[in-house]
Amino acid sequence: MAIDKTDQALQEPNAAPAQPELLVSAVLHLMSHYTANNQESNACLKLASVIERHLKALADLPDLAPVLRATCQQLSEQWGIVVERAMPQPEKFSLFTRLVIGQRVDNA
Repeated sequence: MAIDKTDQALQEPNAAPAQPELLVSAVLHLMSHYTANNQESNACLKLASVIERHLKALADLPDLAPVLRATCQQLSEQWGIVVERAMPQPEKFSLFTRLVIGQRVDNA
């Protein structure tokens, strides 16, 4: 039964009841997986995003101790940067390439 609640919190931290201990447990578990996966291969964008959301959910809990809320907020922002950096960058085209592509689209 506890596993079901953990799975729910891992999938949707904002949908789970406000159980700080469960969220802290889940985010620590996710962070350890991220570290293990990061050492084996490239960082996992989806996992980093879930970690960021869990930390944000914790930071938004009004009953959490102020120091823990502040820590979760700071970590959420830092994980947000990790996610942002890991996002694929859109391909940049030169002016000439954009003009050629634009002409092909217009002719189609």
